[in-house]
Amino acid sequence: MIIVFVRVLILYTAVLLALRLMGKKQVATLQPYELVTIILMADIASMPMSTLGTPLVNGLIGLFALMLAQFTVAYVTMKSLRLRAWLSGRPTIVIANGKIVQGALEELRYNLHDLIEQLRAAGYPEINDVEYAILETNGQLSVIPKSQQRPVRPADLNVPTSYEGLPTPLIIDGHLDEHNLRRLRLDGRWLQDRLREHGVSRPADVLFASLDTQGNFYCQPKYATSADPA
Repeated sequence: MIIVFVRVLILYTAVLLALRLMGKKQVATLQPYELVTIILMADIASMPMSTLGTPLVNGLIGLFALMLAQFTVAYVTMKSLRLRAWLSGRPTIVIANGKIVQGALEELRYNLHDLIEQLRAAGYPEINDVEYAILETNGQLSVIPKSQQRPVRPADLNVPTSYEGLPTPLIIDGHLDEHNLRRLRLDGRWLQDRLREHGVSRPADVLFASLDTQGNFYCQPKYATSADPA
């Protein structure tokens, strides 16, 4: 029993490390060769887990071989557009100028129900509102609306805007991010003063706190329904 437990922990760590080395990607954005790697990785790791007669080293070697193949294919596809197109395919236009490209759907074996569903998910239920729809190599649909159907932007109205940037999280679920605090050249005394303004005495009582580029401090205490930014 202990042997099985230890083998599972070792293989779990190895698979987790392998996936981490593959980079940050969601399952929905994986290329075909990346998806194949993950499927085979799970299959190889499961054999030493379920069969004690299979040496653990066989599973680790199999995972290493898969990662080597994955890195090789990823490198080659970065250097060769032709090989990338052969392994991953090419983006395909399925709607052009508000018209469905029937031949492209038939070639991709992509039915109208899936197309309409993804258009609705993108916020364009009317096909006539779409200038182009492109089915990417990972299966996602990129929708480019007609100019009259695009959301109005400040630039369209010549409205000047100021730089906003990204707010910096300082406290997440009661845990202080000291790295971010130092990066902003702030100290614990400054943070303590801001927390007191929101009726909080310590970071452990804060669900989320952040500071934006304009210097506005946002703080929401735990179990609070709302919090007013200072």
